[in-house]
Amino acid sequence: MSLTALARPAPWRATALGRFLVNPAALVGLALLAVVAGAALTAPWLFPADPLDMVSTPLTWPGADAAYPLGTDTMGRDVAAGLAHGARVSLLVGLAAAALSLTIGVAVGAAAGYFGGWADRVLVRITELFQTIPAFLLVIVIVAIAQPSVAVIALAIGVSSWPVVARLVRAEFRSLVHAEFVLAARAQGYGHARIVLAEILPNALPPIIVTTSVLVANAILMESALSFMSLGDPNVMSWGSMIGDAREMLRTAWYLAALPGLSIVATVLALNLLGDAANDAFNPRLSR
Repeated sequence: MSLTALARPAPWRATALGRFLVNPAALVGLALLAVVAGAALTAPWLFPADPLDMVSTPLTWPGADAAYPLGTDTMGRDVAAGLAHGARVSLLVGLAAAALSLTIGVAVGAAAGYFGGWADRVLVRITELFQTIPAFLLVIVIVAIAQPSVAVIALAIGVSSWPVVARLVRAEFRSLVHAEFVLAARAQGYGHARIVLAEILPNALPPIIVTTSVLVANAILMESALSFMSLGDPNVMSWGSMIGDAREMLRTAWYLAALPGLSIVATVLALNLLGDAANDAFNPRLSR
């Protein structure tokens, strides 16, 4: 093989991003997530009024009134407006909680895996302590103590979800901390912060990227469960609260629970498909 052939860059499809974008699961997930994100972003313009306002006759079925194509609920509120504004709440909570989980988990896991010794033992025990507490129960306790709001719910979910990330990052750092490129960085006099952030963390990103989609999906499910139990923010419309309000109308007005339920299923399915596609694309064993 000539030097020119060796120097030639890999085809676009052979890159991790290329493998991800040609994966059918990724395309379906991106399409579903684009619909949900589009509804969330355009909600203030498509439905400028408060989705909690009573705007029409209660229990108007979908298609019965052109002004409210998805009907109204038991209090005469627009179901379409509730779905669009509920998408904003679900995505906001999911992304904020995942960001907090990643921040705590990466910091704890990186410190434990890089330094080892007593630091590793202490941080692992703290992580195990949090894992012994059921995550959803911890979220309920935090939300019950504080005033239920979107910020408190995102904080509670983020605090309860970081141990999974910490254990994953710790395992990645322990496998990379003695790699040749890390030893070379130490030989050149690099500090701990530079080695962790510039050398090891970029090589540990693929499994973290995959885990992020799972964190967002779990956060959305937790927020929906809290709202279903009337522990969500009472000042906003969410998919969980819509299902909770409709639980007594399943026989007479099943669409009130079916529409937000399908929205939750579509969003979580999209995130799971993206996570599987990211795993296929960034995992070197699977990519081969």
